[in-house]
Amino acid sequence: MLVNMKELLSVANEHNFAVPAFNISSLPMLKGVIETCEKENSPVIIAIHPDELEYVGDSFVETIKHMAHKTHIPVVLHLDHGSTVEQILRAIRDGFTSVMIDASLKDIEDNIKITKEVVSLAHPLNVSVEAELGTVGNIKEDEGDIEGGSDEIMFTQPDDAERFVEETNVDSLAIAIGTAHGLYPEGFEPKLRLDLLSEIKERISIPLVLHGGSSNPDDEIAEAVRRGINKINISSDIKSAFYKECRKVLENEQLREPNVIYPRCIEKMNEVVRHKIQLFNSNDKVKYYK
Repeated sequence: MLVNMKELLSVANEHNFAVPAFNISSLPMLKGVIETCEKENSPVIIAIHPDELEYVGDSFVETIKHMAHKTHIPVVLHLDHGSTVEQILRAIRDGFTSVMIDASLKDIEDNIKITKEVVSLAHPLNVSVEAELGTVGNIKEDEGDIEGGSDEIMFTQPDDAERFVEETNVDSLAIAIGTAHGLYPEGFEPKLRLDLLSEIKERISIPLVLHGGSSNPDDEIAEAVRRGINKINISSDIKSAFYKECRKVLENEQLREPNVIYPRCIEKMNEVVRHKIQLFNSNDKVKYYK
């Protein structure tokens, strides 16, 4: 069933778990994620970045919606890191049930202004809005990263978060507490400001989102969920698993049929998907949506 983000995350907020948001840009990845979430009885967010949407095209969105309507699990179709109103409008026209406006690199006044504009466009159409306050870091070595970020993490301040939510009426908020987009290079040790997360959670009631958590230690991520993170974005981890296996499969130069090449790649990706679902404590949570 296709739902919006507000519906999905209000349940996660109430029952203290995080819903995985998997960035996908191909049919094999989409099928693998949906099938694994069905087996784990986990709600799921299918996230597509504007660059990914440009690649897969609007018709692929129809496939996602078709699969979402057929499955018994709650599915959100979410535009990830939209940076312009034009990108937001395209997603809404395509039938996305949730959009993110990321104006985090602007000053807080401009961030509030553009977020309010997106909320005014989306809410009357029952489309949820996520925003970002503070800046998630960006791993320069990860040249494939499309989600952007800042060379230096600017932590979200609790006072700013409280003001931002009150003035924008946004449905969920991505906060910066020490993560970075992409896979971290060897020797880089991320450290989450879990104390800051707890302080922000005490000040605002809407669901909180964690971006760029692919390479953080599992114990940190699990603790972040316990302290109130309700949505976690996963992109690099599943794509890395998928394409590493794909390179191995294609060492056999005789293979050419997708139905022969992709199953092993999907299964390797699904191992990561299952792990993330269980780490976020979202397995067996479909029962709360009936």
